[in-house]
Amino acid sequence: MNRITLWLGFSAMCLGVFMAVLDIQVVACALTTIGAALHIAPARLGWIQTGYLMAEVISIPLSGFLTRALSLRWMFVSATLAFTLASLGCALSSTVPMLIAFRVVQGFCGGMLIPAVFTSIVVMIPKEHEILATTLAGLFAMIAPTIGPFVGGYVTQHLSWNWIFVINILPGLLVALVVGLCVKVGEPDMKILRRLDYATLVLAAIFLGSLQLLLHEAPSRDWRGAFVTTTAAVCVLAAIAGAWRALTHATPFVDLRRFRQRNFSLSCALSFILGAGLYGSVYVMALFLGLVRGYTPLVIGEIMVVSGAAQLLMAPVAAWLETKMDCRPLIAIGFLLFGVGLFTNGLENPHSEFWGLFWPQVLRGGAVMLCILPLTRLALEDWDESDVADASALFNLMRNLGGAIGIALIDTLIETRTTLHAIALGTRLQAGDAAAARLVGLPTALIRGHLGPVDTFTRAFVTPMVQRAALTQSLNESWLALAVLFALALLTVSLIRR
Repeated sequence: MNRITLWLGFSAMCLGVFMAVLDIQVVACALTTIGAALHIAPARLGWIQTGYLMAEVISIPLSGFLTRALSLRWMFVSATLAFTLASLGCALSSTVPMLIAFRVVQGFCGGMLIPAVFTSIVVMIPKEHEILATTLAGLFAMIAPTIGPFVGGYVTQHLSWNWIFVINILPGLLVALVVGLCVKVGEPDMKILRRLDYATLVLAAIFLGSLQLLLHEAPSRDWRGAFVTTTAAVCVLAAIAGAWRALTHATPFVDLRRFRQRNFSLSCALSFILGAGLYGSVYVMALFLGLVRGYTPLVIGEIMVVSGAAQLLMAPVAAWLETKMDCRPLIAIGFLLFGVGLFTNGLENPHSEFWGLFWPQVLRGGAVMLCILPLTRLALEDWDESDVADASALFNLMRNLGGAIGIALIDTLIETRTTLHAIALGTRLQAGDAAAARLVGLPTALIRGHLGPVDTFTRAFVTPMVQRAALTQSLNESWLALAVLFALALLTVSLIRR
């Protein structure tokens, strides 16, 4: 493989990773538009993101097996083509189940692209150019969340939500073609597939699927009934059987025995919390801007781009600090800043605008790299070279698992708390509470003492305002719940061994 072919193939792989990372961000800006088009209730919008993330949780540890079985080239080409076809399926979706099904395929295939790129650095790139290759891959991965909100908002507003998926098709085909022609590393060895622990793979899929179903659907059923009981039983039994299988099989799908290493276990727990904060904050912000403020997708993208820009600007600073400081104080600073950003977001009102949302986003975006870089070093530094790939996969899937479960729990809060807040606000307005009037957006001069019966016209005028205020309160509780998780993370940092 000559130098031009090598770098052309590697650059195409980086573009594939860019597409996979970008997809979460562009969809976030279009969530409320997709919800309106497909008639999805606000508390169900999380399925669009969690389906993608949960599928990544399965595919990340599976990527190593498939790379060895198919070769790096054909695994990447196959995953890219399937991701591209799934994007077309998402664009053509006319129902919620259809969209979620294709999002699951997207997530499964996209999850294999990211570890494959970092594998390629080791097996393709000459030793003297590894730093350059790592920088290039990291740059693609960081630019995607920076420009993603703007791209998603612009495309959705000027074309339609379907086009946020259509734009993947041409680059996806190009990536598959270039990688197929230029990457010539390794040979397929299909015998490896015989060693894959299919039973654990199936049990993991059943566990994650039933867990998501339970978290999303049980709140609307008051956590009672045959459906909830059956789903919970399936979830628990699959988890127990899968854990037992993973601990006893010679080559498990996910090696849970790695959690015996203390610092690795703590780093995975922190990665889980970070994932909940990363993906949960994007989700809550998109709901607030779309459903409460009523902004267009483009405006949503312009506001949400702040966090990605802060992350990109902080990356070189974090990389420098990571070489100068012990990982523990650096992780603590990162989680503290992120938690303060979450807490500040939890003080929003239905009238919060760009500058009211600016500094919390700066705090969260700036903190991301302070969390990720030292956490990654902590998770991987004590493993032998032969174990690093599997440990890295387990560490990274914990972040996606945290994001998926975090979004599902946010949906639970929205489902259970918004109605209660709306009833409470209505009662307070009925009693002439001026503070409630200010929160809702009514002139306090009109609220004097007990209002008595409310006529139909007034009720129709006030009800949407009360609903927006109630949703804001539920979203604020979501922000604060995430902030509590990050406070617990600070306690976890204190348990890390030097």
